[in-house]
Amino acid sequence: MDVNRNDRAITGLVMLGHSLVHTYEFVLPVFIPIWLVQFSTTEFVVGSIVGVGMALFGLGAPLAGILTDRRGSKPLIVISMLGMGLSFVLLAVAGQFEGSGGESTPALVLITLALVLWGCAASLYHPAGLSLITRGVEARGSAFAYHGTAGNIGTAVGPFLATVLLFVLNDQWSLVAFILAVPALIGVALAVRIDVNETAAVTAVTDGGTTGINSLAEFNAESRRLLTGGFLVVFALVMCSGLYYRGMLTFMPEVLGGLSAIKPIELFGRTFEPANYLYTGLLAAGVGGQYVGGKLTDRISLERGLAGTFAVLAGLALVFEPVVAIGMSAIIPLLVAIGFVLFFVQPFYQATVAEYTPADTRGLSYGFTYLGVFGVGALGTPLAGIALTYFPEWALFVVLAVIACGAFGLAVYLAN
Repeated sequence: MDVNRNDRAITGLVMLGHSLVHTYEFVLPVFIPIWLVQFSTTEFVVGSIVGVGMALFGLGAPLAGILTDRRGSKPLIVISMLGMGLSFVLLAVAGQFEGSGGESTPALVLITLALVLWGCAASLYHPAGLSLITRGVEARGSAFAYHGTAGNIGTAVGPFLATVLLFVLNDQWSLVAFILAVPALIGVALAVRIDVNETAAVTAVTDGGTTGINSLAEFNAESRRLLTGGFLVVFALVMCSGLYYRGMLTFMPEVLGGLSAIKPIELFGRTFEPANYLYTGLLAAGVGGQYVGGKLTDRISLERGLAGTFAVLAGLALVFEPVVAIGMSAIIPLLVAIGFVLFFVQPFYQATVAEYTPADTRGLSYGFTYLGVFGVGALGTPLAGIALTYFPEWALFVVLAVIACGAFGLAVYLAN
């Protein structure tokens, strides 16, 4: 296959998969305020339920990485999209319970099961997709840029579409979940038709590794080989990034909805929630961050780029409370800055993983990476829920700033 054609085919496939993963991921925070009211529960309970799915999003990544190294990326990307679509069908079934009397518990149980399925399916994508880019694409920086941009388009379109549908359908979130299952099924039909050469950018197995893991002993050996030296520091850094990412974003619609400057608006006899649209705007700003960050991975030091970005993220967390107190004129620029910088960092750590790991275990490398980002990082959801339930709101942002400072220190260590 022609190199440019293969690059385009791979880039198109991963853009499709990445956009769908984050479409579904960021629909969930839009549902959270409705669940809190419908099921008369707390942020801690809902945060823990959502945290289960988000944890599996990361915990399944090492297994996905092993399967990627052995079976290839494309089959896993297809299975990932199919599983996510089916999970939203199950979520729609859970919504048939009204949340009154004794019905709240079975509904919450079904929501949990749906999110377990979603987390398992979503966990397959990043090790498969990123391995496909680093092993199959010659123009890696551009592929990272387009891949990240597609992810953030899904990140923004998902909650925006969910918010619009909720408004039109009178907050029938289960019907919205069913409608949103359709794009994944269409994605599966498209993906199976895309032909790619998965190893076009690597000429041989390197560093004396294997072409796949066939036993527990091999897994242990390859894991020890990876989790030493520079990659161990990268692994710690991406855990910090995941905690910040999840802690900042999961309850953002709820935080924004509680601000005095952001009040519900009555329109056509319905309640219009500006907080959800501001949240969508924050996520949309990440499109630019992903694209610019991806392009810069080929142009500046990865380690220094990481250090500078986490320093900015620490500052944004610290100024959140005083800035939002100023009013809408300050809130909008702050949200744009958070969205841009929060997603700007992602191509940098994705490219850094490729620099600190051998090509033959790239799938396992990204498996561990997303174990850190989405597995350990999922603890940011209950962490945020605890902070918002039992402490003043500012405490959450102080904790996030501390986490970002830890990532900054790790990046400085790598740079030196």
